[in-house]
Amino acid sequence: MKNSDPNWFLRARLKTRQLLLLIALDDTRNIHRAASELNMTQPAASKQLKDLEDMLGVSLFERLPRGMRPTIYGEAMIRHARMALTSLSKAHEDIVALKSGLSGQVDVGVILSPGMALLPPAIARVKEQAPMLRIGVEVESSNILLSRLLHGELDFIIGRILDEEARSGLLYEELADEPVCAVARVGHPFHTRDDLTLADLAGEAWIMAPKGSILRARCDQMFREQGLAPPSNVVDTTAILFITSLLQQTDFLYAMPTEVARYYTQARLMDILPIELPCRMAGFGIITRQDNLLSPGANLVLQAIREVAKMIY
Repeated sequence: MKNSDPNWFLRARLKTRQLLLLIALDDTRNIHRAASELNMTQPAASKQLKDLEDMLGVSLFERLPRGMRPTIYGEAMIRHARMALTSLSKAHEDIVALKSGLSGQVDVGVILSPGMALLPPAIARVKEQAPMLRIGVEVESSNILLSRLLHGELDFIIGRILDEEARSGLLYEELADEPVCAVARVGHPFHTRDDLTLADLAGEAWIMAPKGSILRARCDQMFREQGLAPPSNVVDTTAILFITSLLQQTDFLYAMPTEVARYYTQARLMDILPIELPCRMAGFGIITRQDNLLSPGANLVLQAIREVAKMIY
């Protein structure tokens, strides 16, 4: 097999059964149990594994006295096997959905800010054109969403690529950056001030994203760049229901993406303080896998997201 041959699996007649065997071996770490799960004999499973290893020219599993363990080559092959089978499963789901008069399934991952401001109106647009299109939405941090995207569990995500090394195999289309504002309870004394400065806020009690998060780092940097120590009277959390409740019951302050804050101010759960913070989050955008061909339904959702993004940002 030539390493540069992109169609080696066709020439080698790679079987779906071999992909299933790789996953079963990864789950059970035992050739006998893996064969049993796939209703195969142990000799047949051993032969299929050996054929695959001979094909690739590497050992995929270490044979141990009591079981098996994937080598680095095995771990790579297992990851791609899972992605391939997930893609085939989705293809079957799409065919079944189309035969039933539906339009398939689209799974989207999104970080909080565009999840509140961008995705809802985009989905509303899509539903006007394709009311039977099933859309799954997962709201999480960028790192978690990227992992799910790389495992083939999401069609695309709206988030950030935080690590330059993680860009390999991904396509990134920036939509906007993310300004940050300070919020407090409705009726907080600071809302009547028209001369608020960052120095006025530094000594107050704050709710902050945990240390190590992007938002916390940007907020701490904001204070330091103004020659101020970051707030020391701090509650660390990202739980938005707890944050909302604590803000309503105290004079705590909180820094959050402006688009998210606007949603909560419209509901009168908090108000934005009359100060422009010199703080912005890194840009976010549409992230897709370079090797993934999107379904018509996914492209329809993407088109709507781009259209709404132009209006909002």
